[in-house]
Amino acid sequence: MEAKEDPTRAVVRKIWDLTTPVIAAEGLELLEVEYRRESQGWVLRLFVDRDGGVSVEDCAAVSRVVSDLLDVTDPIAGPYHLEVSSPGLDRPLRRWEHFHREIGKVVAVRTRTALGSRKNFKGILVAASPEAIRVDCDGTIFDIPLDAVDKARLRYFESGGAVPTPHE
Repeated sequence: MEAKEDPTRAVVRKIWDLTTPVIAAEGLELLEVEYRRESQGWVLRLFVDRDGGVSVEDCAAVSRVVSDLLDVTDPIAGPYHLEVSSPGLDRPLRRWEHFHREIGKVVAVRTRTALGSRKNFKGILVAASPEAIRVDCDGTIFDIPLDAVDKARLRYFESGGAVPTPHE
């Protein structure tokens, strides 16, 4: 018997497929899609980025375009609140290309199921391929299949990042 896909995961997958091309047409990259129940109800959160960063105006433009697209395609049953945001310094890592750009930096990774005896890994990202990432956690190397990753984030300040200063 085939396992049925989690409805929340199905929505996230559908939103990735629908929005990636329209966000790319705006000159931005979709980094992450979250769909979750919060105190105010269901929230669909999109994290977008581009070289040089994302402005409030960029987020507003993507919000308008994506909102129109979702109104037409209606991929989500029931009400939800759409948020479009910059990924921030501790940016989410989802696709292997995202990981590849951060090799040599500290990452925090949670897997869907335990690999050996653990689900949480924090260490230096030493390699990334379309199949897996390799993380050095205090001298122990872990190969983590990308399809096992539930959540991953760059740990900016632990990677030697400095606090950005405002432009004068």
